Amino acid sequence: MGMKIAISVPDPVFEAAEALAHELKLSRSELYARALAAYLDTRGAAAVTRKLNAVYANDPQPLDPALVRAQSATLDDEAW
Repeated sequence: MGMKIAISVPDPVFEAAEALAHELKLSRSELYARALAAYLDTRGAAAVTRKLNAVYANDPQPLDPALVRAQSATLDDEAW
């Protein structure tokens, strides 16, 4: 079982969600949980990283050697 919450949504959104839940044969809770998970998946930091990785995987560009040296020099002092 998950966390119970109370939210307010505009009437048209609620009515559309009720109709969709009925059409998909889902409980209201399941519909809202799936919708929120999908929203978080598309908007979260991990989603941004996945999208950037997909872009650069298709057309990898080598880094300028001077830039690599400059970046490496600054990382030596970082505590990971």
